Amino acid sequence: MEEILLHKKVGIPRAISYYNNYPFYYGFFTALGIEVVLSDKTTTKIINEGSSYVVSDTCLPIKVFTGHVVNLLNKGCDVIFVPSLQSTGFKINNCSKIRGLPEIIRNVINKPFTMIEPTLDKTENIGFHDFCMQTAEACGITDSERVKAAAKAGWKMYNDFLEMTQSGIPYKDALENALSGKFVKKSVDIVKPLSVVIMGHGYNLFDERISMNIIKKLEKMDVKVYTSLDVSHERAISSIRELGEIQYWANELELTGTAAYYLLNNKVDGIVALSAFGCGPDSLMVDEMSYHCKEKGMPLIHLTIDEHTGEAGFVTRLEAFVDMLMRKKRRQFVKNSDNIASADVVKLRESKILTGSAK
Repeated sequence: MEEILLHKKVGIPRAISYYNNYPFYYGFFTALGIEVVLSDKTTTKIINEGSSYVVSDTCLPIKVFTGHVVNLLNKGCDVIFVPSLQSTGFKINNCSKIRGLPEIIRNVINKPFTMIEPTLDKTENIGFHDFCMQTAEACGITDSERVKAAAKAGWKMYNDFLEMTQSGIPYKDALENALSGKFVKKSVDIVKPLSVVIMGHGYNLFDERISMNIIKKLEKMDVKVYTSLDVSHERAISSIRELGEIQYWANELELTGTAAYYLLNNKVDGIVALSAFGCGPDSLMVDEMSYHCKEKGMPLIHLTIDEHTGEAGFVTRLEAFVDMLMRKKRRQFVKNSDNIASADVVKLRESKILTGSAK
């Protein structure tokens, strides 16, 4: 007997897990024959609307997520996907607000809508197959083979996305390619005078409104930018262990694992920590990595963001950090000039390290 879809369209808020997991979500729902409706890109209006539904000390990412749910409802989409990502490994939990996201949305938005709220909790043996089955059953699909096939399609899209980002393809390009079924290999890297890694959650970093478009700003300063998506999960875990630390929260690996990998391999000139104001786990992890950076002589700047953050002050701090990195690198080259061959000096001048700033 053919199963009848209960929902032909599902809305996905462009916030929280969207930035890391959307290729899977899109591939999974599409394979089930369900149309995906995205909320609009984050705007000041969306942030303000989300803020009006929650208490003032709620963290910015939750305010943004709430605003995106309201945006979907205003667009006429009354079925919203709000997963509860409790733990990704045994006792590797997410923060309380991400764990309780469905309950938060249910209690703050007093409008009629249906919420699809599957749970992933490996601490309680609620694994990925259970997560997919809960999602499908909420849409009226109970055929496990059909769900497995949809999950396989989602994984294919997600893995292609990860492989492209880890090869150096920019986030937006990798996302567009994955969603359209394309796989593109990275061309040769352009050498830049400076490189930094941004340690931050995808939902802060890749949301251009929230992050003040920090990646593009750094690239305009002639800085090569790396992010958490450039580092595999396995490398992040092993790097944390090599530093003698442990993973406290599931989503904090985006910060600590990324910073640890580049710190241990001495692959960047500096680290930019980007976090939401008032985020407890982030503040602890940034402090932890600041200690290791100080030990190894790696410059680190911590930029906090909230709905009131002004772009002018944000850019000023970023420019000052890049200028400091350039001065430090120039001093290192001058100090070691006796050991640099003349051909190397020409290359350094061409790369702007000896002749000017990175901006």
